[in-house]
Amino acid sequence: MTPLPERAGRRCHNALNALHSALYFSPALGKELAPYGIDDPHAVNLATRSAPLGAVGAGTVTATFYNYSHTLVARFVPEVWDAASPETVLAARLRAADSTLRHLLGEETVTSPQMAEAARLALRAAEGCTRSGRPLYAANADLPTPPVEQAPHLALWHAATLLREHRGDGHIAALQHAELDALEALVSHTASGHGMNPVWVMRTRGYNERDWAAAQSRLAERGLLGGDGELTEEGVALRKHLEEETDRLDRRPYELLGAEGVARLTELAGGFARTATEAGAFPADLRGKG
Repeated sequence: MTPLPERAGRRCHNALNALHSALYFSPALGKELAPYGIDDPHAVNLATRSAPLGAVGAGTVTATFYNYSHTLVARFVPEVWDAASPETVLAARLRAADSTLRHLLGEETVTSPQMAEAARLALRAAEGCTRSGRPLYAANADLPTPPVEQAPHLALWHAATLLREHRGDGHIAALQHAELDALEALVSHTASGHGMNPVWVMRTRGYNERDWAAAQSRLAERGLLGGDGELTEEGVALRKHLEEETDRLDRRPYELLGAEGVARLTELAGGFARTATEAGAFPADLRGKG
């Protein structure tokens, strides 16, 4: 395995994750599931991301997603599987990924040699992922890989999903080691300036302003958050350590690909991600502290 420049794996992941996550902001996902009676946005999100795990209960979804309110999850899981089986949801997810990427990137791009090159590089990186202790990655790794020759954009989306969930599973381990609960992790991430807007977080993760304020108080008691809602010096250091620890736990896929491969994949995926963003893949108010 080849040593990489500092944060090279993180930069590559960020570019790929934009392609993975674009699906979850796409109206195509809701349209695919609406015929089965899954039309609440929370149900759509919970079902499509947890479907690789099978017809699991609310406890499993809360544990593996980590930062969602269990009360929110339990409103829809496991009842959502009465509306559509995990296999049905997975088929709908892949159809939605197809239409979303075609819409955002255009037909010429999704069938281009560059798309196929990116897919092969990302799949090669994913060979460095490990299943042990990484439930969301492991569940997605058991799914069939779309053929690069027939659907390079779906092969890339699948690989991006594997790499995203592999990093996410490792990040949860780092959060637990730092003793940050689900909402404390979200609040401190937002306070760092790199997280999502609190209003958006509370709406999509199932929390309210009282929950948010309580998490802020807990962080303040630990000396991680100041009275102005900003991270203290200790809080900044903790968030930096969390990202570095996540990088360490996620280094194997990118070391396997090597510095040259990582640089090329970052270049290709970054270009696709910029195109998708410019096409409106993400809401304008997604980021920010308030």
